[in-house]
Amino acid sequence: MTWIKLTFDRTRPSELDKLVDFLKDNPNITVELGSHTDTRATDEYNQDLSQRRAESAVKYLIQNGIDQERIKAKGYGETQLLVKDAQDEEEHQRNRRTEIKITGIKK
Repeated sequence: MTWIKLTFDRTRPSELDKLVDFLKDNPNITVELGSHTDTRATDEYNQDLSQRRAESAVKYLIQNGIDQERIKAKGYGETQLLVKDAQDEEEHQRNRRTEIKITGIKK
């Protein structure tokens, strides 16, 4: 499996647009959008938040012509931190992300 890291939020759909273009150019690829949070809320809240973020990104892709069968949303909450014991906003921001994993390539 291959990981592609894209950083995006609701105010910058251009990163998602790049993914839309990539998926349209490669109709044989399936992906997982895995969203992550920082640690500044409860585990349960962060798990739910990350799932909602991943689903929001998937919804954007579907609205822009990508078949929903090619995309999976997965919330990871705070289970895969890039910066453990984050101390400042920049470190917390690094933990808040959505990663794109290629899960399949159909021939």
